[in-house]
Amino acid sequence: MKSNLSPLAPKADQDTVRRHNLSLVLRAVHDEGESTRAGVAARVGLTRAAVSSLVEQLLEGGFLTESGKTFSGQAGRPGTVLKPSRTGAAGVGVEINVDYVTVCVVDLTGTDRVRLTERLDNRGAPPAEVLARAARIASHALDSARQQELRPAGVTLALPGLVAGGTVRQAPNLGWNGVAADALFAQALAEYPNTPSLPVSSENEANLAALAELWFGGPGEARTFLYLSGEIGVGGALVLNGELLRGAHGFAGEIGHVPLDPAGPACRCGARGCLEQYAGQSALLRGAGIDEDAGAAGVAELERRAAAGDERALAALGTAGVMLGRVLAGAVNLVDPEAVVLGGVYRALAPWLSPPAEAELAARVVSGLWPHDSGRLRASSLAGDAARGAAALVVEAVLDDPARWAQGAGAE
Repeated sequence: MKSNLSPLAPKADQDTVRRHNLSLVLRAVHDEGESTRAGVAARVGLTRAAVSSLVEQLLEGGFLTESGKTFSGQAGRPGTVLKPSRTGAAGVGVEINVDYVTVCVVDLTGTDRVRLTERLDNRGAPPAEVLARAARIASHALDSARQQELRPAGVTLALPGLVAGGTVRQAPNLGWNGVAADALFAQALAEYPNTPSLPVSSENEANLAALAELWFGGPGEARTFLYLSGEIGVGGALVLNGELLRGAHGFAGEIGHVPLDPAGPACRCGARGCLEQYAGQSALLRGAGIDEDAGAAGVAELERRAAAGDERALAALGTAGVMLGRVLAGAVNLVDPEAVVLGGVYRALAPWLSPPAEAELAARVVSGLWPHDSGRLRASSLAGDAARGAAALVVEAVLDDPARWAQGAGAE
């Protein structure tokens, strides 16, 4: 009989167990923001002696700091406060989009320590040139991080398209096909003096924005939600019970290329009538009578005109909202999320996009759980951006295995 079970992992040895427990302790402090040895022991189920030994190793490795005393109100000695270090290990995120590049450095507390954005027209430029531009901006961010005593553990590229194994299989709005993005970026970054050799990985930008929303969106937010990233294209990501759904090949979430009309406008992906052609940034600006290549300035102008009651702007947003609602209704019927989150340019435009989208959801979702006043369709938080999610993904790798990233250890 064929088994669909995953192969068993090898038996854990003493070193593996200790590395796992180091991660448990570091995550316990990280998730609480601050704790004591006793608090960590109670949370993770290890003895006080074991936790104290692990904490000492994490302090020596630069992952935790301790200061002051905290009183529990119970008998016994006060505990020393443990916090994630604001120096040492950090993550770097590089978002490369059609009309901008953003680089973000995040420390172990999840705080943005460096953020640089340049407005660049990356359409039609050779991929190596675009990645070299991004490496130049990243080198400046790394200089700033070094001045703040941060040691980046790696770089994650956030890219708009089908991304797997370090390669952009297809990014229609950039015009990329089969681009070895990780290798090209690492090669470009190595050209800058005093730049550390860092492992480079890549992920779809909407996936990373969704992870940022999950990790930084605030307490009480949904853990099963559909995220839409409105940019030149329309990206999507699905988070199920706190885990990103990547699909069998890493390509899940391409909601912008759901067809609405097979005879509709031609899309850069080669099909016709995709959602992107009705609700993407270019379509919105064009419909409102604004230069579709105006980028962020054009979106700001669209928002201004909508707020002023401009009929053409309101009509463009209304049409886009209807089309979004129709596609979202199908997705909601399929996966039953707690919420749908509108990110990217949609966050600022949500006051005008949401009402027509909500009307479609109310009419088409069979569960009846999406009436106009459900609050399930909402704008993303300010923290939900792809560059921050990319940097935080590196931090997650540090939290998973701090022994690998201890001071002086470097990347394995």
